[in-house]
Amino acid sequence: MRRPFVQQSPMPGFGLAMGITMTMLSVVVLLPIGALLLKGADFGLANIWATVNRERVWKALWLSFRLSFMAALFNLVFGVLLAWVLARYRFPGRRLLDAAVDLPFALPTAVAGIALTALYAPNGVFGSVLADAGVKVAYTRWGILVALVFVGLPFVTRTVQPVIEEIDREVEEASATLGASRLHTLRHVILPMLTPAALTGFALALARAVGEYGSVIFIAGNIPLVTEIAPLLIVIQLEEYNYDAAAAIGIAMLLISFAMLLAINLIQIWSRRRIGYV
Repeated sequence: MRRPFVQQSPMPGFGLAMGITMTMLSVVVLLPIGALLLKGADFGLANIWATVNRERVWKALWLSFRLSFMAALFNLVFGVLLAWVLARYRFPGRRLLDAAVDLPFALPTAVAGIALTALYAPNGVFGSVLADAGVKVAYTRWGILVALVFVGLPFVTRTVQPVIEEIDREVEEASATLGASRLHTLRHVILPMLTPAALTGFALALARAVGEYGSVIFIAGNIPLVTEIAPLLIVIQLEEYNYDAAAAIGIAMLLISFAMLLAINLIQIWSRRRIGYV
């Protein structure tokens, strides 16, 4: 008697797959974080607090996380709009625009920082025009914001774009048939379906911006207490062979980042449950 045909998964078995997954997760994520926490434990909680509790460190942390959050919010709005345009419309140059979205992924961060500095410096293409209007971008906080927006935009667009492409146009047509306006359809039909993906893109853009270094240091000016970011402080401590202080600042960034990402994940869970109730 022939055995019934059972479709087998192309992936390896659960045990092997779980082993590979945990090994890669440990090597890439858990071991570096564990080493950082172990270094902090050797340094001592009191010493960590004494290192972090300085005006220069607090200013750098506040600047990094505040501008990262602002850049992620900007990317959340315009990244979703860009994804909608690329997914729903056909126009000349669309393929070129679609390819340009991935440019921050392929471009080395240092090259991006040099290019942005050249563009927005007072004698640059954009900087000279803005300088005539009395606006200075390079070597200010605005320059940091521009760099963080540049590196974070693809995360939102590429996360949301596949979801938009999967939304059936008949859903919008059915909403219009029932008498709903475009704004009502957008708020109560489209946005609830996009919210989980948009929040994921927001979290990715935020995480990238918080740890960004290469594209920021060239355009920031790196003035202590003004345009000095937290990753630069860590690099300065490492160059001075002060590994304990570098670990202390890194732990502070880790804890703040974890709290922000936890809040975003809780909002994602709430949004998914809300969609299930609608």
